[in-house]
Amino acid sequence: MRIILYLGKGGVGKTTVAAATALRSAELGYKTLVASTDIAHSLADSLDMPLGDKPMQVAENLWAQEISVVADIYNYWDVLQGFVARTVQGAGLNRVVADELSAFPGMDEIVSLLHIDKQARERNFDRVIIDAAPTGETIRLLTMPDTFRWYVGHLSRFEQGAIRALKPFAGRLLKGPAELMESVRRLDEATAGLRATLSNPDVSSYRVVVQPEKMVVREAERAVSYLGLFGYPVDSVIINRVLPADDGGGEFYGKQREIQAKYLEMIQANFAPLPLWQAPYYAEEVVGLKMLSRLAYDCFQGQDPCQIFYRGQLQEIEEHADGSCTLRLSLPFVTGSDVKLRKRGDELFITVGNFKREMILPMALAKRRATGGQLAGGKLEIGFAAVEAAAGGEEGKNN
Repeated sequence: MRIILYLGKGGVGKTTVAAATALRSAELGYKTLVASTDIAHSLADSLDMPLGDKPMQVAENLWAQEISVVADIYNYWDVLQGFVARTVQGAGLNRVVADELSAFPGMDEIVSLLHIDKQARERNFDRVIIDAAPTGETIRLLTMPDTFRWYVGHLSRFEQGAIRALKPFAGRLLKGPAELMESVRRLDEATAGLRATLSNPDVSSYRVVVQPEKMVVREAERAVSYLGLFGYPVDSVIINRVLPADDGGGEFYGKQREIQAKYLEMIQANFAPLPLWQAPYYAEEVVGLKMLSRLAYDCFQGQDPCQIFYRGQLQEIEEHADGSCTLRLSLPFVTGSDVKLRKRGDELFITVGNFKREMILPMALAKRRATGGQLAGGKLEIGFAAVEAAAGGEEGKNN
């Protein structure tokens, strides 16, 4: 089974590319589901047909779904939400307000993820294509299993102490907390399996959709950085709405092509060694099955869009005993010995011979001073000082 998740800045065309990918997969004979986890759903508009919160067949081998947190919230949270609502109501608030306050932060992300996990476990489909929310929300969604399990670990330790203290008063007094912890444990078990599925490169792939514009590219770099930090496998980048190379269109489109050419070059450098796919900017609106099929064929050049296009860890961070860190980037096609680094805030500018790259650092490294870099075995290794020593300056020296 394959799970492919498309993410990127709002408005870059994630929904369109996800729907096109799913349709092409269905055309190739695979039973495929395309599902939207974005609260502001637009998948139905892209397919040009109404959708619901359950998978609905929209073409041969193709099903579509707009996941509704409201419709499914009680599958996992009924006991948990009821317990908190009763507690809050007991503090003097009416039932309606108590119900509203009992909606836990992150609940919508957990429910969306559990939908994905359900499809992975039940294997109702050969491929599941996820049209994700804008980058920030999706990164929060993908980090939720790790965050949730951290909290559960602490809550379990608290529970053990509480049960020992309340044991003499057992019976009805322990019934509420016991139900609460059972609900939490059910979620913990589900998220544990989900984390394994989401980080398995044989099952899951993450693809960033961009347009050749500065803010879009920078946000995509942040997304790739954080996906790598959490061990989620990225296998390609989709460059959407690329203007044709001909000279038509007059001065306005000529200028737009110049701007796009600059950012296409930046994308080529900054996302290496990931494969890049280009989707054209069509004169027609890309809505409905016919145009989506055309987009998928043009973008992936007739190939199966659900194959794994890249294997390998793009970056890894190793923390040393002295508090310093090493960032390793995969640069298999870059040669040279002189590595120059310049750091500005969370941006790192790298020069190796004729190769230049700008990258967004994860927060774990953004406040540290870059101490130098070297190429070793197709990887660029960049050192960062310990946090205590990081106040000495922003500039890294070349090795």
